Amino acid sequence: MSLEKLEEYNSCRICPRNCGIDRNKTKGYCKEGSMLHVSRAALHMWEEPCISGSAGSGTVFFSGCNMGCVFCQNQKISRGEVGKYIDISRLTGIFFELKDKGANNINLVTADMFIPSVRIAIESARKQGFDLPFLLNTSSYLNLDMVKSLEGLIDIYLPDLKYIRNEDAIRYSNAPGYVEAAKAAIDEMVRQKPECIFEDKDGESIIQKGVVIRHLLMPGMLIQAKMIVKYLYERYGDKVYISLMNQFTPNGQLEAFPEINRTITEKEYDSLIDYAANMGVVKGFMQVGETAKDSFIPDFDCQGI
Repeated sequence: MSLEKLEEYNSCRICPRNCGIDRNKTKGYCKEGSMLHVSRAALHMWEEPCISGSAGSGTVFFSGCNMGCVFCQNQKISRGEVGKYIDISRLTGIFFELKDKGANNINLVTADMFIPSVRIAIESARKQGFDLPFLLNTSSYLNLDMVKSLEGLIDIYLPDLKYIRNEDAIRYSNAPGYVEAAKAAIDEMVRQKPECIFEDKDGESIIQKGVVIRHLLMPGMLIQAKMIVKYLYERYGDKVYISLMNQFTPNGQLEAFPEINRTITEKEYDSLIDYAANMGVVKGFMQVGETAKDSFIPDFDCQGI
């Protein structure tokens, strides 16, 4: 089909903004209507080792975003400025093309605002015998019903827990109610996938099912990061993996936010890792080397679309 007039877009309630906008006719806060808008589909080597492996994760980068992060590294796509409009059948075809390239999984990056369409694409692929895991790479700023609607379709959840203080979510991401929404969304993800299951692929341990929760350490927010680790570990224990990231990179547009207009120090990150270890976290990932580089941001050139 070339124009998907799905009912769930008529009065959009996909995210906690509850815009109520008819995205079949116009664009919402996320800068997107109902037509799938995709900026890149390619193998990606920079996810957690259990996701990328040496073969790569089959990433599909969607344009638009329902967040409003002032530090966003992918502004060209998050603001809906680049990408190609495709129909649902084309998205299904992309899944098969990424599989043919050797992908370990299909990694749906910021597909949050297109969940109704993505569900149909996954269902279609499964009916055609598609057998790779599907992974939702999300900000977690979703309404609970949307996450529930993905049960049986998403094998691996890769959610962010960006904040545990709503005042920071509002200041840096214009996301009121983020904390409550993200906690509820992640609870549902863990309910659906209460255990991380791995498979040996050519000597590598590649995740097939489960939840890996990410947190990006931000400048001056070490206490908040430790609060997030404490919350996650006390709530989920070893059911999930916790991925602590140090790759915060100023995007050249943070003059109004001088407190975060810098990279993370080694001391800050080491303190967070030590805290997690002392808490008892053993199922987790940390970053090593120089990760705060623009070179880690792919070209959004519509490759593979």
